[in-house]
Amino acid sequence: MPPPPSDVESQKLLAAEPDDKKSEHGERRTHGGVSPRPRNGQQAIASIVHSWASRKFAVGCAILFPVAVTVYVTWWFLTFFDNFFSPIYYKLFDFHVFGLGFITSMAFIFLIGVFFSSWMGTALLGIGEWIIKRLPLIKHIYSASKQVSAAINPENEASAAFQECVIIRHPRKGEFAIAFITGRTVLQLGSTDTRLNTVYVPTNHVYVGDIFMLEDKDIIHTNLSVREGLEIVVSCGMAIPPNLVAVPKP
Repeated sequence: MPPPPSDVESQKLLAAEPDDKKSEHGERRTHGGVSPRPRNGQQAIASIVHSWASRKFAVGCAILFPVAVTVYVTWWFLTFFDNFFSPIYYKLFDFHVFGLGFITSMAFIFLIGVFFSSWMGTALLGIGEWIIKRLPLIKHIYSASKQVSAAINPENEASAAFQECVIIRHPRKGEFAIAFITGRTVLQLGSTDTRLNTVYVPTNHVYVGDIFMLEDKDIIHTNLSVREGLEIVVSCGMAIPPNLVAVPKP
């Protein structure tokens, strides 16, 4: 009778025993069951379909996003101004027609512009401003809001927000930035007067930015108009022309 195998020989026999066995149908059988065969063709087709669907979905979002924003803002604008005069029509005539209040609001704003463009409206506005500037807190709010409104007033050329679109060397040597001249001042250093330009460099689609004070020699004047400069900023640089021409100081 042969002697029983030792512990070392038992471990060798267990290690030599195969873990996987094939079933009668050729499927690979493991201790946990039957593992499926790899489906490389189906996975490739699924990957292609998934990639195509993802791209088309992204294209759809890119097309619908500006449309949705435009519709939402337009609807909010119409509703906001329509709510000014619609309650008046409903109270007087007991009916409500959507859009009638908006038309009335636009007509009212137009008439305000016509009236205050005349000498009588200007005189009346001057009297009202004189009264407002005597009020402690309201005068500061009115002064700040008037500066903003003066910047967008097409008939107020002297106080235009952006006087010129220029290029400055920023933030370091070899790099340039689109900027707008918003004003000019004189810096007095002892007996020397230095003429400075107040330059605005937008960093977040025009609304937020940095303000620098630069001399004329540090500013590159270009053939870009203010409108073209704003388009470049709003479009994240995609609207920049292929060639920029430096022009003499106007």
